[in-house]
Amino acid sequence: MDFEDILLEKEGGVTTLTLNRPDRLNSFTTQMYRELSNVMNQIKMDDEIKVIILTGAGRGFCAGSDVSDRLASRVEKTGEENRFETLQPVGAIALDIAGLDKPMIGAINGVAVGAGLSLALLCDIRFASETARFGAVWINMGLIPDVGATYFLPRIVGMEKALNLMLSGEVINAEEAFRIGLVSRVVPHEQLMATAKELATKIAEGPSVAVELTKRGLRRALNNDLKVQLDYESYAQNLCRKTEDHKEAIQAFIEKRKPKFKGM
Repeated sequence: MDFEDILLEKEGGVTTLTLNRPDRLNSFTTQMYRELSNVMNQIKMDDEIKVIILTGAGRGFCAGSDVSDRLASRVEKTGEENRFETLQPVGAIALDIAGLDKPMIGAINGVAVGAGLSLALLCDIRFASETARFGAVWINMGLIPDVGATYFLPRIVGMEKALNLMLSGEVINAEEAFRIGLVSRVVPHEQLMATAKELATKIAEGPSVAVELTKRGLRRALNNDLKVQLDYESYAQNLCRKTEDHKEAIQAFIEKRKPKFKGM
């Protein structure tokens, strides 16, 4: 399936998803939201895809919602939303992304503000170019954070730092983002994609069932109590024990060699 504003590139088990409106710093249009939802469904159903790298074309990651396409049209009530979209939660794409069991690495190559920050937060691991910038800037438009930002930002950086960012509308640089735990690594701009691909390839070569169940378990742990989480671990561990990859790992250990996982 071809998309207008999103590029998909598959290499082995790694798929690179690139937001492709570089002339507008990859700001979201209604069309892009629809495409991204379709992309997530496509990725979910493709067994060949083990890991996703999310990045932006040009010098920006995502500058939030396109003001002329998304915000102005809603004020004027001239948007193209149909009844289904009208009844959807604002930023419902967060459910499509958060519901993906396959790991997603954010390669934050430039500005990530507003909905762009939300998109970065929805990634499981975030690497930032030294040129990246981050901002919860909704307050500057008289709005509250959306696309899951009020859920994920305090869980990632803590309540106080999240409130500081959201109420000030301040844009911070990559080093500050690293300091507060918003990203796990800052690298020179020219090394960003190579760094992301190195980790993505390593994950893609691993036991995919265990990888996806691990991510699912950590997401659930955000809201589960210990008893419920132990029940999940028991369920997931029993599934893993039935996989060919688990049997291969045991055999490789006995033979003192590196296991060759097939993702089954």
